[in-house]
Parts: sequence; structure tokens; C-alpha cells
Amino acid sequence: MAHTELPGGTFTLGADLVVTRTGYGAMQLAGPQVMGPPRDRDQAIRVLRAAVELGITHIDTADAYGPHVTNELINEALHPYPDAVHIVTKVGALRDADGGWPSARAPQQLRAAVHSNLKTLGLDVLDVVNLRAGGPLGPEPGSIAEAFSTLVELQQQGLIRRLGVSNTTTDQVAEARAIAPIVCVQNFYNVANRGDDALIDSLAADGIAYVPFFPLGGFSPLQSDVLSAVAARRETTPMSVALAWLLHRSPNILLIPGTSSVAHLRENVAGAGLVLSEADLAELDVIGAT
Repeated sequence: MAHTELPGGTFTLGADLVVTRTGYGAMQLAGPQVMGPPRDRDQAIRVLRAAVELGITHIDTADAYGPHVTNELINEALHPYPDAVHIVTKVGALRDADGGWPSARAPQQLRAAVHSNLKTLGLDVLDVVNLRAGGPLGPEPGSIAEAFSTLVELQQQGLIRRLGVSNTTTDQVAEARAIAPIVCVQNFYNVANRGDDALIDSLAADGIAYVPFFPLGGFSPLQSDVLSAVAARRETTPMSVALAWLLHRSPNILLIPGTSSVAHLRENVAGAGLVLSEADLAELDVIGAT
């Protein structure tokens, strides 16, 4: 594996799991609408191997992607995994025949999902498992205690090393932490969608990672005149500015932008390394306040 110095350096999940703050999200390796196989399987394999060659050690996935597709691609491309490479997966949702994301947080569903992740990734133990709460439109109120406790049981059985939560409210984060330690929270957040600002700061104080999904807007790419203006002034792309802003925002933020293109992967990594000035940051901070 290359020893490239990636933007943002590293972050330690829990007591000892060191990952690069610039990671890779595998969701886009599946077919259209995250269903079925990729259009170009060889290209998907190349993207995963290129990520590791760049020095990325944090790969985010879920067995629901495809379903099973991204995990199987990761297994094919990278197994046996380099010691430094760590895969973070999530459970709590399935895919239905219509491409929906029905919740799957009953104890038996979560146990089945953990065992499925182990099988498709070719692992005996999972480094980090996030409990996905909420629904397709975002977090939903309600207790996650039963579901999270099920993952704690699987952790105690030696199938999971570390736990996190995803798509959750601040109250649900607190509820999970009252049951067992977590190492990360994965929620929707970017320069234009900053509802978790207070949560990010509180997690940073406690050494817990915050991993924004859809850092570039997801299925609706970020559109902002301010973002475009800063990018033009810095002679780069709005997406590069958006990624760099996240790394500047807080030292506990980890990036997992996804792509199915090696060229785009390299662009994302290079873009995240953009050094923003205080004036740039002040200008960009206005976006989330409007």
C-alpha cells in the first residue's frame, strides 16, 4: 500500500483504530439506484484498488448496497485485506424489489445482517458496524435501544469490534452512548446542510468521529453561488471546495465521498487537500446560515 500523505491526516476510532480522515464510500459501485451489479465490474475493482494505493484506509460500505454487491466487490478487490485497511459497514435497512430502503432493525434482522456482512466481506469480525436508524428521508424520532443493544450483544460475542450509529437524531446518539461506547456518528451533513453543527462539536470534545454522508449533496449535487465563487477564485471545482471545507470544519470529521471512476477518486482526494483561507471559510460559512 502506498504511504501517501492524505488530506486531513488520520483519526483514531475508539482507543486504537487509526484511519485516514480522507476515506472512500463504496455505495456508487453498485448499479443504478444502488441496485444490482455495476455497469463495469472491472472498473469498480480498479477504483477500490486505486483507493488503497492512494493510502486510503477507511472504506465505508453496507451489505444492503446492491444488495451484497459492494461488499462482494470489496472482497474480490482487496481480500486478504492489508493490515492498515479498515472496513466500516452498517445494518438496519434492506432493499426491496422496488428499490426502497425498508427498515430492518428487529433483533433477528440485525443478527442476520451482521452474519451476511461477515460472509460477503470474507471476515471473521467486523471492525466497525453502524446501526442505521431513521428512514429514506432522514432521522426519525423514537428509541433505538433494542436495536443497538442487539449489536452490543454481537460485539460481546466477538463478531463486532466497535459500534457507531447512522441517520440518527441527537437524542438517539445520546441513547446509544448510554448503552455502550460508540466511535462514530454517520449523518447527512455538508457545507449547505448544517443541522448537526452542535452535535459535531460535542462529539469532537469526546473524541468521537463524525462521518458526513452526501458530503457533496448526494443525488442532488450542491448548488451555491458562493461555493462557485470561492472555487473560481481558487481555480478549482465547487466539489473540491466542499470537501476541503469539511476537513477544515472540525478535526473529528471523516470524509467518505463515493465514485465509480478512478479519475474522479483522484480528483476527490486532491480536492480535499485544498487549503482554505480564513476569508474563504468565512464566506463559505454563510451558505449554511441561509
